[in-house]
Amino acid sequence: KEANRPMPNKGDHGLGNEKFKPVVPWPHVEGVEVDLESIRRKNKAKNELNHHGGGGDNKQQNIIQRQYLTFKPQTFVYRDPVLRPGVLGNFEPKEPEPHGVVGGPGEEAKPYVLGPDYKESIQASIKEFGFNMVASDMISLDRSVNDLRQEECKYWHYDDNLLTSSVVIVFHNEGWSTLMRTVHSVIKRTPRKYLAEIVLIDDFSNKAHLKERLDEYIKQWNGLVKVFRNERREGLIQARSIGAQKAKLGRVLVYLDAHCEVGINWYAPLIAPISKDRTTCTVPLIDAIDGNTYKIVPQGGGDEDGFARGAWDWSMLWKRVPLTKREKESRKTKTEPYRSPAMAGGLFAIERDFFFELGLYDPGLQIWGGENFEISYKIWQCGGKLLFVPCSRVGHIYRLQGWQGNPPPVYVGSSPTLKNYVRVVEVWWDEYKDYFYASRPETKALPYGDISELKKFREDHNCKSFKWFMEEIAYDIISYYPLPPKNVDWGEIRGFETTYCIDSMGHTNGGFVELGPCHRMGGNQLFRINEANQLMQYDQCLTKGPDGSKIMITHCNQNEYKDWQYFKNLHRFTHIPSGKCLDRSEVLHQVFISECDSSKATQKWEMNNILSV
Repeated sequence: KEANRPMPNKGDHGLGNEKFKPVVPWPHVEGVEVDLESIRRKNKAKNELNHHGGGGDNKQQNIIQRQYLTFKPQTFVYRDPVLRPGVLGNFEPKEPEPHGVVGGPGEEAKPYVLGPDYKESIQASIKEFGFNMVASDMISLDRSVNDLRQEECKYWHYDDNLLTSSVVIVFHNEGWSTLMRTVHSVIKRTPRKYLAEIVLIDDFSNKAHLKERLDEYIKQWNGLVKVFRNERREGLIQARSIGAQKAKLGRVLVYLDAHCEVGINWYAPLIAPISKDRTTCTVPLIDAIDGNTYKIVPQGGGDEDGFARGAWDWSMLWKRVPLTKREKESRKTKTEPYRSPAMAGGLFAIERDFFFELGLYDPGLQIWGGENFEISYKIWQCGGKLLFVPCSRVGHIYRLQGWQGNPPPVYVGSSPTLKNYVRVVEVWWDEYKDYFYASRPETKALPYGDISELKKFREDHNCKSFKWFMEEIAYDIISYYPLPPKNVDWGEIRGFETTYCIDSMGHTNGGFVELGPCHRMGGNQLFRINEANQLMQYDQCLTKGPDGSKIMITHCNQNEYKDWQYFKNLHRFTHIPSGKCLDRSEVLHQVFISECDSSKATQKWEMNNILSV
């Protein structure tokens, strides 16, 4: 079946204005796996990565030791972008972009909905890849997209002398069509003179379609698209650092996730601020591609124009907050780039040499999580800046419920994301790290490795304090996510001398908590009670539900749901507004409040600390 699949014509199409040949519908799930160990043995001698056993790991560790003590000066001369209302910008397409397949499914990013006959195939593809690959495989890799930009974006004129870029895409067991549509969209919508290369980093995938078939497919672009394969699963973070080392041709590195589609005239607005100032890192506005229908819509949240700044709460969950009045007033036009304290992490552009001067990502960060904050803090506190670019838009598919996920490799151990968070706060947050530990008390004993080189980097580069950063750049975050009160106690909430614990069951924003067997692993059974009398899990509070009895969990800010007192010696939680006590039914697995009765065993609780390992 694979061998008989038509391939696009060979040649240089995709590099200029020539049209792609449409993709043949391919409505089945890719699931064939390959023996990676035999491939590893076969390629060991000639594989140029060789960082598993040879010098690669050391090379990665040593990057941070070869720093510039001052960043290189700006040498590139570049003219500022000019807005000329009514005069079409010099990088704008002169006519609507061609469809991949005229009138075909998903063209112009319209939703493509499949009938019930495909239900089982769709569910299988979602479980394996996180998206509806059945629909994706029927949509042209070269489809047209909708233009979600502000009208003003069409009238910006940019210096023709932009920096060139290497586009880096890391993937692990990605579905074929979502990965290839990312590549096709970059080639279709990026002026060829600026696109130096597209570098694919295969992070130890074991799907057959990502091996020989991929190698064969990319030959049509005559070396423009390259693939490098990791000898072990490195995880997204370190694979991106490896991508920086492999991508040698472009002055700028543009990172994209493996399931994106770049928008119309996305390149010039994203690269222009870096051409002007090499210590600027830019982030496109990220639109949401529906993983079922492939419709593209703006992300929710933000201000009236959909503009948001990247933020976090004190447990280090990613947040978006509306663009502030202060930022708006500092700009002359609605669509020029604006400052953001943090990036989401998957999509950004940075000058290659500057990224190396920053030491790339912390080599101690593993797999996924926290790296977006680490690079954001490092850029801001050490003299650079991070800008969101309204006129550069890139669609991104978010995984659907039902995806089986990619488990971390065995060598990583447990809690890699939490360990990453701890490394980041220990290096960059200064005294503010106490607020992280108040929100994530279970991380206090986590071993996070050696951070002395990172501390030295901060010192050598005279990087500013986190207090400066919070006051000058991230000044709006505390108004949305106030500094958390200290904890009175934290851990599992166990029925006294029983094996049952309160469990959120993953419910949020109005779901009910339940009683379940204690598992001592934290997660949905980890709670904390603070000095403000809030009983919390992450950014959610426990309170009584609409029936006045059962306990629900819902989002709260610092001034809400100050409902609880914990009397440790009495083994009792009292609900302050009603004067009742926390109670349970081990038969019904329910948690509720009832009239206090000191003789009632079901009203006795113990809170036991749980430390992540």
